Amino acid sequence: MKEEFFVTEELAGDRIDRLLAEQYEALSRSFLQKLFKTGLVSVNGRAIKASYKASPGDLVEFTVPEAETPEIVPEDIPLDILYEDHDVILVNKPKGMVVHPAAGHYSGTLVNALMYHCKDDLSGINGVMRPGIVHRIDMDTTGVIIACKNDLAHASIAEQLKEHTITRRYEAIVCGVLKADEGTVDAPIMRSPKDRKKMCVAVRGDGKRAVTHYRVLGRFRDYTHIECRLETGRTHQIRVHMAHIGHPLLGDAVYGPAKCPFRLQGQTLHAGVLGFVHPRTGKYMEFTAPRPQYFEDLLKTLR
Repeated sequence: MKEEFFVTEELAGDRIDRLLAEQYEALSRSFLQKLFKTGLVSVNGRAIKASYKASPGDLVEFTVPEAETPEIVPEDIPLDILYEDHDVILVNKPKGMVVHPAAGHYSGTLVNALMYHCKDDLSGINGVMRPGIVHRIDMDTTGVIIACKNDLAHASIAEQLKEHTITRRYEAIVCGVLKADEGTVDAPIMRSPKDRKKMCVAVRGDGKRAVTHYRVLGRFRDYTHIECRLETGRTHQIRVHMAHIGHPLLGDAVYGPAKCPFRLQGQTLHAGVLGFVHPRTGKYMEFTAPRPQYFEDLLKTLR
């Protein structure tokens, strides 16, 4: 089966062999190396080496055996739909839901649910594994996510993400008490050289620029309730940035303390607001997802 996808700004800069290994976890590194050696991986129609560094907008194409790509089937999974029209659909994603299929998660994802709800009306730019998906939020992060129903909408939203013109505001609870009422973390992010599943603040000029603006919404004895506005959208950006300044997200065992005094499923992070220019009408639209119940209960407990 032929696979193809466009390189987003978030993915740009990585070696192509590492990028493929991360995007297609079901494929072994040895198998991917064979594809490169036999000239079966191409970028913009030209066979490339494993060391090629991806650029934004690159069209990556390669072929894998049919058996390596499981069938992604529509599933009748309830969706909390905030808005829907012929071009886009905005969903309030619950905690624990994976956005798109990957190794270990080929069912129960947002894509499975969207395929059932939207039928064939999903953009195809990101390939068969990610129909409609133009951006993603972590499995244990709740809140607003947009999916696109056609390639016109997909290209428009992707460009807005690239230009950092989309409004994205998150709420989080972090460990410790922030002294300043507001602040900005401007620190480049790269994939951790010690653990490829983690990100870290880059050193020696490596990584991609990442900017997070935050303001305090409430203070408690040992924690702070904050709002974060993303100027850029790197993988795990808020989680990495807040840990970098000494205030990791409550419940985040990856970037914070392994033990948590509360019964939580992952980090306390909620994508509360998403705003964008509609790809067809040209009008700015903004949508809000209410805090999940666990978040509200936690705030009451901390007060």
